[in-house]
Amino acid sequence: MTNPVIVVVGAGPGLGAAIARRFGRAGYDPALIARSPDKLAELGTQLQSEGLTTGWSAVDVTDDEELRTAVARFGGHAGSISHLHFNPSAFRQADALQLTPDELLADLHLGVGALLTAVQAARPFMSAGARVTATGGATADRPWAAAASLGVQKAALRNLVTALDATLSQDGIRALSLTIDGTIKADTAFDPDLIADTLYEASTTENEFWQSEIRYSGRD
Repeated sequence: MTNPVIVVVGAGPGLGAAIARRFGRAGYDPALIARSPDKLAELGTQLQSEGLTTGWSAVDVTDDEELRTAVARFGGHAGSISHLHFNPSAFRQADALQLTPDELLADLHLGVGALLTAVQAARPFMSAGARVTATGGATADRPWAAAASLGVQKAALRNLVTALDATLSQDGIRALSLTIDGTIKADTAFDPDLIADTLYEASTTENEFWQSEIRYSGRD
């Protein structure tokens, strides 16, 4: 990989793939991380067939050592990481009286804690101008009672991204969360490609206009 590299953690066929493609069109080489080897290889091969230099590594992102190793491997191979996007979240159908503390903590590990691991592993390969972004959600503000842990994850993720931005900005690296205020669905105002466009545009904002949270409410 000789182009700038974007590491997409939680790369799936929807938004993760759209983000990889959008940044690929801008000259980035996508490096993909997700849990399912077969689905990841299918996505990686598809991106390669579209002319994007793409690498991938199948990792359980709740395994801190595996995730740290995968991110560092991409950084070491390319020499640098220009962008890290964090996409995972855990969906567990359990309301606040059904959810156990252990289940909540497990979901937070996947949907929030893994971002810490990924950023800490990527940081040695990031320099001024690099970016960290994350997929947020409206459940941070309007919790979904039937899936109580999801709102907790998204609220915590936004808080963590804000803290990361404050710390990383001292070295010219910025972080933002994109709060998606709707349901992601192809051929709607919440099409993954439209969301990916918004994320790319936000990530290229100059430091003086930077915001650590951007809200996406749909576009044509």
